[in-house]
Amino acid sequence: MANGNETEVYLSEQVIVLFSCALSFLGSSLIILTYIIWSDLRTTPRRLLVYLSVADWLSAVSYAFGVWRVFRSDSVDCVVQGAISTFANTSSFFWTVAIAVYLYIFIVRSSQRVADSLVLFFHLVSWGVPLAITVAAVSLNKIGYDASEVSVGWCWVRIHAPDRVLWMLLTGKIWEFLAYLTLPVLYILIKRHIHIAHAALSEYRPILANRPPSHSFSSMADMKLTLIPIIFIVLRIWSTVRFILLLAGSSARQNPVLVTLHGIGNTLQGAANCIMFVLFTRPIRTRLCTALCCCCCSKRQAEAHRSHEAPHGLLPGQDTSTQREEDSAGRVRTDR
Repeated sequence: MANGNETEVYLSEQVIVLFSCALSFLGSSLIILTYIIWSDLRTTPRRLLVYLSVADWLSAVSYAFGVWRVFRSDSVDCVVQGAISTFANTSSFFWTVAIAVYLYIFIVRSSQRVADSLVLFFHLVSWGVPLAITVAAVSLNKIGYDASEVSVGWCWVRIHAPDRVLWMLLTGKIWEFLAYLTLPVLYILIKRHIHIAHAALSEYRPILANRPPSHSFSSMADMKLTLIPIIFIVLRIWSTVRFILLLAGSSARQNPVLVTLHGIGNTLQGAANCIMFVLFTRPIRTRLCTALCCCCCSKRQAEAHRSHEAPHGLLPGQDTSTQREEDSAGRVRTDR
């Protein structure tokens, strides 16, 4: 399985994690494309989701390159890949928390102005802090070959760095731990506020318009508020487990199942966001289905048009010129 403090990455693990990277790449791209194509969907929360998707897109690409290569030394491309994935992964943590903070202020505090004013601050923190940490780590020669001890083939903090634990915390783990704590608290507060508002509204429904209330949108939003922190923790927990096992000096961190789950969890965030915010969002899902149906109908109409224009009744070996001559001869006989 592994020799010394080096974790072997098997071909089956590479294939599974590369497939996860591909799903995250496609999911992040779809979120970005829907934002570009449909201008009426360009709300501030979705714009923040696009920034998160850019970070997840970079993570998927850099992780895929690392998993495909399975680095064995501190090469230049190893350091570049490690720097990009460190920046993108850390930025993804910040943007995930930033979206939760925005929704909390917008929904619970009922202040869209304050929430919108924080967008610039989110940019400074979510891009600036990861960039500063990554530049410092590269400048101090901390990024490089990590023997897949807390990765799956890609490069991260150099395994032989004497202060590697400190830099593992700075380049990802400390922000991951903070996200574990922050996201559930914020989304629980948001859900609680929404439930209280619905309970207050239900008292006045009998005297409102005589129309059966539709709970589809509210139930879907409620489900999303529950799933966001759960999915984040479920995906990221395997990386945390391997980090803790590394600190404990346990060889269980090299278990192939745990390594595979770590690879999937670190690379599937973009696909999970796409499922929740594109496929599980009715207006966008409806537009995508309509666009696909229009494309299929246009293709069928084009094929039907081509088949209608094509000459009919050709015998095997008969060309169009022969048919035109026979048609002319038939018209002459008819005239006679």
